[in-house]
Amino acid sequence: MVQLATSFQQYSAWRDALASAITQLRRWLDSAQLLEADAARRLEVALGRLAEDKLVIAFVAEFSRGKSELINAIFFADYGRRILPSSAGRTTMCPTELMYDESLPPCIRALPIETRARLGTTSDFKKAAAEWRVFPVDTNSPDGMLQAFKLVSETVRVSVEEARMYGLFDPDDEDQAVAVDRDGMIEISRWRHAVINFPHPLLKQGLVILDTPGLNAIGTEPELTLSLVPSAHAVLFVLAADTGVTKSDLEVWRHIVGADGHVANHLAVLNKIDGLWDPLKSEAEIEAEVEKQVRSVSDTLGLPRARVFPVSAQKGLVAKVTGDEKLLRASRLPTLEAALVDMLVPAKQTIVREQTLAVIDRVCSEVRQALTTRERNLIEQLYELRALQGKNQSAIERLLLRAHNEQRDFEEVVRKMVAARVVLARLANEAYAPLRRDALRERVLQARERMRKARLTPQFLVAVREYFQQLRELLRQANSKIAEIEKMVLGVQRRFAEEQGWSLSPPMPFSLDTYLAELERAEAAYRSHFGPLAVVTRDKWALIERFFDTVVAKSREVFLAAERDTEAWVRSLLPPIEAQVREQRQHLKKRAESVARIREAQESLDSRIGELEEALQHVQQRLQELNRCALQARAIAGADDGGQRTPLPSEPEAGKRLRVQI
Repeated sequence: MVQLATSFQQYSAWRDALASAITQLRRWLDSAQLLEADAARRLEVALGRLAEDKLVIAFVAEFSRGKSELINAIFFADYGRRILPSSAGRTTMCPTELMYDESLPPCIRALPIETRARLGTTSDFKKAAAEWRVFPVDTNSPDGMLQAFKLVSETVRVSVEEARMYGLFDPDDEDQAVAVDRDGMIEISRWRHAVINFPHPLLKQGLVILDTPGLNAIGTEPELTLSLVPSAHAVLFVLAADTGVTKSDLEVWRHIVGADGHVANHLAVLNKIDGLWDPLKSEAEIEAEVEKQVRSVSDTLGLPRARVFPVSAQKGLVAKVTGDEKLLRASRLPTLEAALVDMLVPAKQTIVREQTLAVIDRVCSEVRQALTTRERNLIEQLYELRALQGKNQSAIERLLLRAHNEQRDFEEVVRKMVAARVVLARLANEAYAPLRRDALRERVLQARERMRKARLTPQFLVAVREYFQQLRELLRQANSKIAEIEKMVLGVQRRFAEEQGWSLSPPMPFSLDTYLAELERAEAAYRSHFGPLAVVTRDKWALIERFFDTVVAKSREVFLAAERDTEAWVRSLLPPIEAQVREQRQHLKKRAESVARIREAQESLDSRIGELEEALQHVQQRLQELNRCALQARAIAGADDGGQRTPLPSEPEAGKRLRVQI
């Protein structure tokens, strides 16, 4: 785990340094009175994202594949023994998250299985602390930790009717029917979900480990396929070398990963290769057998050979605990850990870098535009006033008249800005309307009514298909308005550029295509969990409740995120233009006042020129400081422009050119 720990430590230090650079930039902008409200909000969002940044690794497998043992071997070998329970049969009975929240003591929070009888997803119940049972964990005692962590494998026997109420029993499933004892009782997980708050060094740095149960629990908690596993930065699909890819393994793979095995963050782990270590075979024969199994997994799952890792988690754990380097190499665990280092942290760092630099570059670009406009105005005013030196009173009167005329003419620009704000507000409301809660609620109620009236399986499936079609149409309507808004803002910028000579950055690209893709994944998960066979074999109303308890909850999450991000994008459109308007308006006012004072006292001309020269020097100094802050942030982030981005100049070229004229 040394490589992984070192990689996480380096990533954590990089993230902290980047947050410090943003804080420094924000502090400088504030002290220089250059921090607009919208820019402040965006920088705060970037800082919040860095502070809450997590790296999630999901372990997915059918039961008895050695998943918990693999977690022990990779992350908990330093404790000198197993921490997560690992034995034959089922050990992880409910989805379990291992993480660290410094605001809470070491503990296990468990959500009772009884909550499945009520409406609400696990995410909904996470907001209600009273619903969870809390169990303390003694981190100073490995034995105590092992006993505490056994909680995730606890089961309870309930009646068939109760299990059916929880959605954990299907009377038409022959495999489940066999599990019913002579008293009509069946064994189910005691808990619906568990969150282990544990001060492990890697968890402290933002790592989150998601341990999923086997097929039965995964099949009854669609939220795993809708939210938890897809949002992970790496997914380790664990198989057993002695069985290869079984039918149930393949079903789990299709439920969780889908048919697309080319997702870059998925790895297959072929565990228990020690079962192939036959003393009667040569090393070459054993290696050939392992390679044969690896090729079979690669072909069956559609994964590249390089993303299938044969290991022995149990031997790797023993080797780490006993310090047996030869056994550790034979377990091949270091190869898997190195792959995690190479894949997980760099991929996550790239995402965070791009998100953060997009904010920094945008804010700095807008401030730079304002400073450059101020610099240009000062240079133009200096040019005019120097031309007045030695001139008569009539020349000053003409200059004053022109200044007043420019002031008056600029008020038309202000009116255009107000009109643009009104038009934007109207278009924004039209874009928000399809994303509002009321629009989604109406479609949900319509779908519920159609499903309630459905008498045949095809009618039921059509009602669900129409529900998703309606949601996609809502997102497309909003997308159309977003494109119209972008076109309107570009038109405003182009008009101001032609009339005022302003240089404005185009709006940040934005669309709802990401949320359409999320909706497509939700529909795919629905088809996986609630296909035609499920409609035929299960109680219809139980199916309706399960559908509205999971897929609709995911739809609501998608629409809330789409609405929030659309509003944030709309709010960012006009502030850069409005800042330019304020800057120009203030400049014209000061210019007229300056010429008026010169008219009243000719001797003040030289004094005013001196003030302007000092102000110009101050603005140019601000530009240099801004560029230094931006370059520092980019250097810390490790940005590689690759020739795609023009380097930030130490001073704007326009300023250099105009000073030469003076």
